[in-house]
Amino acid sequence: MHNRIMITGAGSGLGREIALRWAREGWKLALSDVNEAGLAETLKLVREAGGDGFTQRCDVRDYSQLTALAQACEEKLGGIDIIVNNAGVASGGFFEELSLEDWDWQIAINLMGVVKGCKAFLPLLQKSKGRIINVASMAALMQGPAMSNYNVAKAGVVALSESLLIELKEEGVGVHVVCPSFFQTNLLDSFRGPTPAMKQQVGKLLESSPISAADIADYIFREVAAGAFMILPHEQGRMAWALKQKNPQALYDEMASMSARMRAKHSSNA
Repeated sequence: MHNRIMITGAGSGLGREIALRWAREGWKLALSDVNEAGLAETLKLVREAGGDGFTQRCDVRDYSQLTALAQACEEKLGGIDIIVNNAGVASGGFFEELSLEDWDWQIAINLMGVVKGCKAFLPLLQKSKGRIINVASMAALMQGPAMSNYNVAKAGVVALSESLLIELKEEGVGVHVVCPSFFQTNLLDSFRGPTPAMKQQVGKLLESSPISAADIADYIFREVAAGAFMILPHEQGRMAWALKQKNPQALYDEMASMSARMRAKHSSNA
């Protein structure tokens, strides 16, 4: 390992905190995002934290931009050791309210963006015997109500990560998937959904979280070092996942009653 890491969605939130956590270890960073002002701020903070690197605007929907980023990593850093497919967007709404455009947008960024990131950087990771860190969500494992397109996209990230874990083991490329629950972040900036009430509900959940993006970045750093595949930063998330494995019906029943409460609130706000 030459301590070189690439992070998508590094202009804010969890992506920025992951960058700062690795920067404190003196790593060289390739930072990408569609938000160039946010990227410049992250690079400044990275340098203050003891790291260095470069920024490059990249929309993860565009494979050619990801291959250009991989090429830049080869030219400027001599390769890459870890990639973090972190770029993502939020959405919500009951299935009947979500348009097919909402589905296309969500899958294009949250699932295909990760597929394309893995594809573009795999040749470099095969050379360095590096690691892939894919950021999914507890939504991939729990499938909460009124977020079916988000649930499906994130579940796809988990299935992709499991597939790569198996396929790339012989090649010495490590794979990790991170499934955080709600945490204090600016994810709402990208929120897309049919009703303003849904955005407010998600906002309350984000604000009430006892765990910050910096806490999650630190947990990821430690779990990756320990070689964990499934990284669940929230204690509640770990408990819910254990329950689902042991008694899935109990979890489905809880989610169904949550859905009923949300629908009742939804119709009273309509």
